[in-house]
This record gives sequence, structure tokens and C-alpha cells, in this order.
Amino acid sequence: MGSAGMAAAAVRYLRSAGARTAVEPVDALPRPELRSVGEDERAPVEQAEFRRVLGNFATGVTVVTAPATTDDGPAGFACQSFSSLSLDPPLVAFMVGRTSTTWPRIARAGVFCVNVLAADQAELCRGFAVSGADKFAGVSYDASPATGSPRLTGAAAWIDCTIHAVHTGGDHLIVVGRVETLGAADATEVPPLLFHRGRFGEFTGI
Repeated sequence: MGSAGMAAAAVRYLRSAGARTAVEPVDALPRPELRSVGEDERAPVEQAEFRRVLGNFATGVTVVTAPATTDDGPAGFACQSFSSLSLDPPLVAFMVGRTSTTWPRIARAGVFCVNVLAADQAELCRGFAVSGADKFAGVSYDASPATGSPRLTGAAAWIDCTIHAVHTGGDHLIVVGRVETLGAADATEVPPLLFHRGRFGEFTGI
């Protein structure tokens, strides 16, 4: 059935179900005006209040890594803003600040590995949260199988990805990765690291 036939069948079904069908074309709603808050305007939500309220949402903690593309060595940064996105195709996403000095190095690599930190890796996370330091000094890792990104020893899980898309999101970028391969430790032996209200914690079960 062609597209015209499918459209006609859809109209017949809607009519039989008692739904209203448009005879004339429907005008699209006007696009909303999008603009940034001016420097002389008050932001709709205070940043401190935004952080306080959103801090009630407990998250896991990850370190996003990428292989070296220059003499600088591998890249990595601590990241809470990580999420699964799609099953088919398998996609994940993380958010990174536009001012991040690590992100351009990950972008040049075109690949990354998300290391889901275990409960005993809080100090490791703090090390990767520091800007400008040699974050991999004394850190044990091997190369992830698909992209060669650093896979941190002792992580609860790892997700090896190629960069699929990058979108803007305010003062952050939304990076979508296509999962090439992944793996996890035994959850009964390696509980994940959690972050809640500005502090690290450990998942103790339900």
C-alpha cells in the first residue's frame, strides 16, 4: 500500500471510531521564541537552589575516558550526568560542561569508555574531578576491547562507545555514544558508588 492509500485507510479508521478528521489543512502553531536570559535579567531559578533541589536525586558516579591522540596521554573526567538512552540501537549519553578542557580531547578521539565506579573508588573519582592534574598517575587500567579507551581496574561496569552525536544543552553538551561492547563485575561483590546531596555513599540493597 502506498502512502496515499495508507493515509486514506487511516482516515477511514478514524471516522469509524468517531474521531474528528480535518477537511482543511491545519495550520502549525507558531514556533516559540527561544532566547537566552540577558545579563540584566534575573535567571528563573537561582543556581544555589537548583543545585540544592537536584542534589536530592541520587546518582551513580562514572569516569569517562578516551585514548591518547596526542602526546598528552589519555583523557578522562568524573561524570555524574550519565544515562542509558536506547536499546535499539544501543545508545548511552553523558553531559559535559562547555568549558571542559577534557572534552575536546575526547572529541578528537571520537570514542570513549564509561567506567561505572565501585563503592571503594571515591578517591579515584576525586582525582578525576581535578582540572589540570595528571589524572592517570598511579591509576591502574587496561585498554577497552573495542576503542582502546582506558578501562579502570576495579570498576563495577564499563561501556565502550563511539561518539554517535553531540547536542547543545544550555551550558553543557549532550554526548550520545553508540555502545560497541560492555561488561560488568559481579554486583554482589562490587557495589556501585553513589552521590547524594554532595556526598558519596554506597548502595546497601533494598
